[in-house]
Amino acid sequence: MEIKAKLNNLILSPKKVRLVVNLVRGLKTKKALEQLAFANKKAALPVSKLIKSAIANAEHNYELDKNNLFIKEIRVDEAGMLHRWTPKAHGSATPIRKRLSHIILTLSEIKDSGVKVAKKREVEAPLSLSEMAKKETSSKENKDTKDSLKKEEKFAGNKTDAAGRKGFVNKIFQRKSGNS
Repeated sequence: MEIKAKLNNLILSPKKVRLVVNLVRGLKTKKALEQLAFANKKAALPVSKLIKSAIANAEHNYELDKNNLFIKEIRVDEAGMLHRWTPKAHGSATPIRKRLSHIILTLSEIKDSGVKVAKKREVEAPLSLSEMAKKETSSKENKDTKDSLKKEEKFAGNKTDAAGRKGFVNKIFQRKSGNS
């Protein structure tokens, strides 16, 4: 059983990533993660994340044991380039090419477990447009009744002075909210 994981457009040059990838090629996943933990390179973190992601895919999708996996193939390909400029003397500029990498990882089992198919996902039945419209109208009706109840509570809670008018302070604070 082979499990694949991919990391696209890593902003590190492929040459630098290959230095780290060569450390873990062909190792068991546990050994590879230990090796990457002590590698003093910037590419070690994304590569270890990719390996952990592939292990999680194997455990979740195929129910494989993580101790039974090794790195069968790991490849670093060149991706696009980010073009930047740096200023130089006499108003000129020099290009900076920030290279990107794609990393493709394939894990395989040490001892074959016999599992060949990913487990089935249970998918909910799709909703028709008429059912969605019914749900929206019922939610709008509920919202309208709640809003009208809130307005009634607001007006019932207003304090008035002896002449039956709102107090000066209430008038000031409610002037901009539109509840005057």
